[in-house]
Amino acid sequence: MRFAVTSTLSKLVNIRVKQQIKHIKYYLNMNSKGYKWCAVPQCTNTSLKTPNKVFIYVPNDKTMRYKWLTLARRDPKAVSLDTSIYFCEDHFDLPYDMDNYMEYHIMGSVSKIRMKPGCIPTKFECQADRRKRASDITERPYTLKKQRQELIEESIKDLEDKSSVNKPLEFEETSSSSAVHGNTESITQEKNKTANKSIQVYITHKFRSKAVQTQVNFINQMTSPLKPDRQSVSTSPFKITRCTSQIKPTATTANINKCSRKIFVSENHSDSDISYTPSITHGESSSTISFQSKSCSDCSELKQDDKQKESTQMLQCTLLKINRNPRVYIGVPKDCYYLIDLIENNINIPPVHLLMCLKKIRLNNSFKELADDFSITKSYASKIFFKNIPLLASVMRPFLAKLDKFNIKNNLPMAFRHKYNQVSCIIDCLEIEIQKPAKALNQSLSWSEYKKANTIKYLVSCTPNGLVNYISPGYGGRVTDTCLVETCVFIKCLEPGMCVMADRGFKHVETYLLKHGVKLMRPPSVVTGAKLSKTEVRETKQIASLRIHVERVIRRLREFRILKPHACVNHSIVKVLDDIITVACGLINLQDSLVK
Repeated sequence: MRFAVTSTLSKLVNIRVKQQIKHIKYYLNMNSKGYKWCAVPQCTNTSLKTPNKVFIYVPNDKTMRYKWLTLARRDPKAVSLDTSIYFCEDHFDLPYDMDNYMEYHIMGSVSKIRMKPGCIPTKFECQADRRKRASDITERPYTLKKQRQELIEESIKDLEDKSSVNKPLEFEETSSSSAVHGNTESITQEKNKTANKSIQVYITHKFRSKAVQTQVNFINQMTSPLKPDRQSVSTSPFKITRCTSQIKPTATTANINKCSRKIFVSENHSDSDISYTPSITHGESSSTISFQSKSCSDCSELKQDDKQKESTQMLQCTLLKINRNPRVYIGVPKDCYYLIDLIENNINIPPVHLLMCLKKIRLNNSFKELADDFSITKSYASKIFFKNIPLLASVMRPFLAKLDKFNIKNNLPMAFRHKYNQVSCIIDCLEIEIQKPAKALNQSLSWSEYKKANTIKYLVSCTPNGLVNYISPGYGGRVTDTCLVETCVFIKCLEPGMCVMADRGFKHVETYLLKHGVKLMRPPSVVTGAKLSKTEVRETKQIASLRIHVERVIRRLREFRILKPHACVNHSIVKVLDDIITVACGLINLQDSLVK
């Protein structure tokens, strides 16, 4: 019994030691300083030729090595498991495949190259013939033989069908003209070229393409658009009466006419793809060319007219929808639609461009959709948007309300008049998700722990009756509420003696506001392990019921789809996001009142 246990333990120890030796050998090969060359066929990278490149050791694991070599179009059986071979970094996506890529990217080199488990090479741009390069597994000879037989039978069958349909051309009279003789020789030559279809077949290894197995068709020179100088009048859509008075009816011309008529009759009743061109039609090519060019120009003009009509109809349909319901499409109330004309006269923007910019903000359509709706190109639509948004923001900025104690008290809602009649504005923050920045520093600055995404943060302030009076510039999502209030110029909008209502998160702003003579009104702080008294609970509910107005303002801002929490704004639009939110704040101030 003891001997069996001892032998089992020794076997386990030997297996464990072998595995450790295998891993040590792998890491030694991975980070060795010797000469290395890429084992991918047609890749010429070596440690001498390209010393700055990283060479990844092909793992000794049988399954992984088989996968790597198969993807590289190399025979796995030709390479033993103990052979040290490498793949260069050109065949990997290092940021995703390399485990310690960040250390390598920052430091320039690493002591050990650690690849993520299960990663495989995915890039093989050095292999131009990769599509045809297959594994070394040969096909069965019976399969190839059967494919050849089927191909030959199919070719013979097609040739018999063609010979049964195409009847030989017979001439009534033998012409002495050299032109007719030349035509008959060319006809026999062309027939000989297409006599045997099977010799025109080319088979590639494992990739049969039907494109090289079809019959070569000889284009009729009379109907070919590439050679209008040889086009026949008989096949032209424009029929021209021939002036036969200038040609003397000789025997030779009579025979030629008979031959040509016989050829045209056989061509009309034949289904073959081979056609022949009589030589007597070259004299009338100039008139045919003029008529054909005129017809082509007329067709192109008709197509352009149809496109213009279609684009005009689409634009009219878009403008009609906006005029019927401007609140839904551009965020402007129907009562204030006349402001579009005033803005147009103020900043000299065409009304169509102005409506396109507002529709982009309101519905967040892609530039391709906007281009289709307004009958312009995609690039021109983006150019119009980025050019006109700053101008539009400069016009809408005066629509933000200014804080005035007298006006605020005169228009104070009933809920504020009893106990909170000193409140001048309510503040809160909103965050808009953006795409993940490329730089690591920007990723860190824009990361929001609250939203768990990269965001841009704004401070919004509104009056007690729901009008936006201030919107801050955008900050990274990492900034705190206190830092945002202290950094922006919001304090310049306030006067000494005013009162600001906020949430619990702004408790550290109180000392900053008191320095400028401004009072902060917020719910009582919650101490860990202690309960609020009845008075504090009542005060918390009262402030929360009044502070909800700024949340309703933010909800109206979110109606503009480009400002939704998870809109994931594109990098190119982030640079004009401040102007976009300014335009949105001006538009919601034009809408009906929040507090009834």
